[in-house]
Amino acid sequence: MNMRVNIPVELDRLAVSNDSIPHPVVGEPAAGASSPHESALLHVSGEAVYTDDIPELRNTVYAALGLSEKPHARITAMDLDAVRQAPGVLAVYTAQDIPGVNDCGPVIADEPILADVLVQYVGQPMFVVVAKTVEQARRAARLGKISYAELPFILTPKQAKDAGLGTTDELRLIQGDVQAALDHAPVRLTGEFSCGGQEQFYLEGQISYAIPREKDGMLVLCSTQHPTEMQHAVSHALGWARHQVEIECRRLGGGFGGKESQSAVFACVASVCAHLLQRPVKLRIDRDDDMTITGKRHGFYYEYDVGFDQDGRILGVKLDMTLHSGFSADLSEAVASRALAHFDNAYYIPAADIHTMCGKLNTQSATAFRGFGAPQGALVTEMLLDRVARALGKDPLDIRYLNLYGTDTRNTTPYGEVVAGNILHPLISELEASSDYRARRQAVKDFNAHSPILKKGLSISAVKFGISFNVPAFNQAGALVHIYRDGSVLLNHGGIEMGQGLNTKVAQIVANTLGLDLECVRVTATDTYKVVNTSATAASTGSDLNGKAAEDAALTLRARLADFAARKYGGKADDVTFAWRQVSVNGKTLPFAQLVEEAYWDRVQLWSDGFYKTPEISWDKATSRGNPFFYYAFGAAVSEVVVDTLTGEWRLLRADILHDAGASINPAIDIGQIEGGYIQGMGWLTTEELVWRESDGRLTTHAPSTYKIPAISDCPRDFRVQLFKTRNHVDSVHHSKAVGEPPLVHGVSAFNAIADALASLGDGKQSPDLDAPATPEAILKAAEGLRRHSLV
Repeated sequence: MNMRVNIPVELDRLAVSNDSIPHPVVGEPAAGASSPHESALLHVSGEAVYTDDIPELRNTVYAALGLSEKPHARITAMDLDAVRQAPGVLAVYTAQDIPGVNDCGPVIADEPILADVLVQYVGQPMFVVVAKTVEQARRAARLGKISYAELPFILTPKQAKDAGLGTTDELRLIQGDVQAALDHAPVRLTGEFSCGGQEQFYLEGQISYAIPREKDGMLVLCSTQHPTEMQHAVSHALGWARHQVEIECRRLGGGFGGKESQSAVFACVASVCAHLLQRPVKLRIDRDDDMTITGKRHGFYYEYDVGFDQDGRILGVKLDMTLHSGFSADLSEAVASRALAHFDNAYYIPAADIHTMCGKLNTQSATAFRGFGAPQGALVTEMLLDRVARALGKDPLDIRYLNLYGTDTRNTTPYGEVVAGNILHPLISELEASSDYRARRQAVKDFNAHSPILKKGLSISAVKFGISFNVPAFNQAGALVHIYRDGSVLLNHGGIEMGQGLNTKVAQIVANTLGLDLECVRVTATDTYKVVNTSATAASTGSDLNGKAAEDAALTLRARLADFAARKYGGKADDVTFAWRQVSVNGKTLPFAQLVEEAYWDRVQLWSDGFYKTPEISWDKATSRGNPFFYYAFGAAVSEVVVDTLTGEWRLLRADILHDAGASINPAIDIGQIEGGYIQGMGWLTTEELVWRESDGRLTTHAPSTYKIPAISDCPRDFRVQLFKTRNHVDSVHHSKAVGEPPLVHGVSAFNAIADALASLGDGKQSPDLDAPATPEAILKAAEGLRRHSLV
């Protein structure tokens, strides 16, 4: 539902970017310029080719999935005669028809491609139909007659915790004497809190198009964030070696983590059908089936015990986090690990006892989602700091200043990593001033004193986000760079473009290294036959890893050309410069294309591979200690809302964000990512609610009609986003910082602002009983609770 609070419009200002963002011109160095997204014109004109747009080969046929109607049951009989006899049906396959391994779990082999004996959630694929048309396949897939022996089912993390059911090993982090810190704490808060999951809601649904090749080969055109994992899954399903399977993806219509591991079942099913029929097979599911089958962000159930001193300084934290992991492990353990390493967020915690459990439920298997557990970890601490501020009658910003990580002392995380390059204090101080925080807090207080129904809330939150994959081996990437005789450049890397501007940034890096402008570089589709053994485009590492790998290849080519130029024209290779599409050598300047042509005739190799691995990464899973992050990205946000306490409706009035992207490769793209991340985080914590029906385990929020993502009307009319002027202290690509996931945590400030508004219904010291998402129903319930409390 759209938020329709009848309030005066206070400001009309729209999004504000950096004061002076450089715009590229021909010949200008590419990196650091706000170059347009390389596919922007294709996107708006409809010419961008996604997997479903690729022209189909003759004899292409279409697959559809038969889905479970029970959340937990044994399959006692599967009558598919009506399916086989339906119009246009060419074949029907079950788990017994899979030539290789019937599993596509990314870490643990606990996720069957097609359910065989047991179904574990409503919507689990059980069989596949192949027909002449999409409609025929989908209609036939509904005709299966399945007999079940039903079993008990679980739908909430708390139920899983109480039952002791988990999908993976539990994790534990202990730092200092927590119990002593809690026992001697002057102020102590204990309680429970929960946040729901989130649907990725990518615009392009899951799709795979499998095309048989000669000598038992398979080309799979797949909408995936992880081509290498799809290659692995398909090869196992077919019982083949990996070199027989090629995965290609030009672009995604959004992923947000939902196409990292969840695309595997569709790639495997399409490939198995294509192999058995020896015909091209396309599997494209509609929105309802997509949301019913696929995993979401992990919801969390928290039990906390936190001690503070009288000033509001954190003394110790005991936190138990149970994840809504769904029926299988998927990536839950890594998500739990990331949450464990981000519960501290921006704040020094001297003593901690943190426990995580991946609860096994009879729902879709939760999976990767932008932030990958870090937002869930940071959320609970940000929420608690606001509650402490209210209990002590202090400003929430002052409580945050008191607890921020330091630079020389109080600068080590509970897991043992020093927070190097810490800019939290100056960044938050700058945002405090630019957002006029102090004056606005007083204005909110004055407004609430004279407004019995509409209540305003103002909140500030911070973020310290570690950048790297949890598993050290995943922090590697490769790239290929080709220079043609006319001086044009072709680039291929292992990352996936999903709208976030990865290809644009990596092309800018290559162009900058060779002294060219962006129009000289073309990026080709990601392909497992070009760059092999790639990591997923996830964990905000796309530009860091692939940018560095591409830069490595470009530097090799530049060195070869410089050596050739020095040999031919004299001087030293180290003195040869590349800029403005020209090369300067020994006092002579010539076009880049001319030098390339001359180098070709001298048999200089004009292509190169590049490789990069992130240095100094370590993690001990057994002790939850190490240096899991190459660096941290920082930021802060201020959100102001108004809440109608009689209906639970609310509106976001203004958002101020100051974010650290290091030395930005492309400020315009980075600001767009920050804006989008904030709105997506706000949606997760306010309007987006996943509901499984208690009676039968069915996901009832499986379509746009029942699941509310933020719309343009939910964005603040006054939206101010700035990049903090700094550069990364480590040798990241161009000293930039990742900007995909960290900004989502800024959405916490919108949730806390709603809680701040509700708190004004009482004496301001009582915190509302408000879990996330703060839907209008939840807000109204919390408001009524505060009113009852104020009457006692």
